[in-house]
Amino acid sequence: MTEDFGLDDLTLDTVGPRLGLKWTEAGDGVIPAWVADMDFPTAPAIAEAIIARAGDLGYPRWLTDPAAGPLAEVFAERMATRYGWRADPAHVHAFTDVNQALQVLLHLTTRPGEAVAAHVPAYSPFISTFTSMDRPLLAVPMVPDGESWAFDVRRLAADLSAAPHCRTLLLVNPHNPTGRAFTEAELTALAELAERHDLLVLADEIHADLTYAPARHIPFATLLPDRTVTFTSATKAFNLGGVRCAVAHVGPPAVRATLAAQPAHLYGSPNLLGVEATLAAWRHGDPWLSRVLAILDRNRRMVAERLPDTVGYRVPDATYLGWLDFRGLSLPEDPAEFLRREARVLLSSGPSFGPGGDGFARLNFATSGPIMAEALSRVSSALARL
Repeated sequence: MTEDFGLDDLTLDTVGPRLGLKWTEAGDGVIPAWVADMDFPTAPAIAEAIIARAGDLGYPRWLTDPAAGPLAEVFAERMATRYGWRADPAHVHAFTDVNQALQVLLHLTTRPGEAVAAHVPAYSPFISTFTSMDRPLLAVPMVPDGESWAFDVRRLAADLSAAPHCRTLLLVNPHNPTGRAFTEAELTALAELAERHDLLVLADEIHADLTYAPARHIPFATLLPDRTVTFTSATKAFNLGGVRCAVAHVGPPAVRATLAAQPAHLYGSPNLLGVEATLAAWRHGDPWLSRVLAILDRNRRMVAERLPDTVGYRVPDATYLGWLDFRGLSLPEDPAEFLRREARVLLSSGPSFGPGGDGFARLNFATSGPIMAEALSRVSSALARL
């Protein structure tokens, strides 16, 4: 039987003071359902590991190890156990977060003006990265496909043929913000295009542990190991966004050599408590994660049941993010702004996710049943008043 941990007991009266960005940015009386943090308290195994280490905050033994010591082995063990991928620990590098890892790899493997292919809409910090680094976006549109989302492989093939300066594909799988977990057929098609067009694949798989059956996560490196750099972290599945710790498994030998040639401290490293939290999550956090997944699975269906039919919503295969389509309502402004004012619920603004975001908003449903029900009730009431 799954341990309860009291995660579904939170209410707006008992959630308590929150110091993080998610709640403080929302403001008094507003339910925050925007930035990708959960409302659930930290898993006991992780909190205990941090407290235990807090008594000794001296230099760790792994200080000069680019893989942050034990992270590499524990990452490889988790990939083998959960996904059948035998990742090589020697190919693992530690970073502070996935955004940093992406920027470092783009800096080392591409030049300004070279395009990067990515599915859109896209996680907004990635959109900002492309702009600030002068790596033009080659958009791969996600489009409605029955009850899910898909992309046009033939269109992507044609776009790649017409874009000779695109040598990189950023693959976010599971996809943020649509929650799509790409199938083996879709990933195989992408692998074939990567081979044909000599693409380096940067695979952001940070939401992998948040995939709901019968969907399953397939690490892209199992299909194309010598072309794939895999980014991941415990921060999404275990609600550790503030601990600043991520890993990259670097499959391509040439990219490994380039990364290894960099000065040891040029890109910094994760902090001691971030590493300890990650190790505890991957080694001992799965009972807590199982309970979280049960709550999230219910919540993703609750969104479908309680939102008005006028709001488009496809139940995600993974993540705790719902991509909501308000285009049929002719709202006078950005849906997120409308709902913050009229419903006192804060969602992420669709346009910030780049092409395909206009008329949409992203809903974070990683909270308890009572808080989720109240948020959906407020949204429905606000829309009913239109």
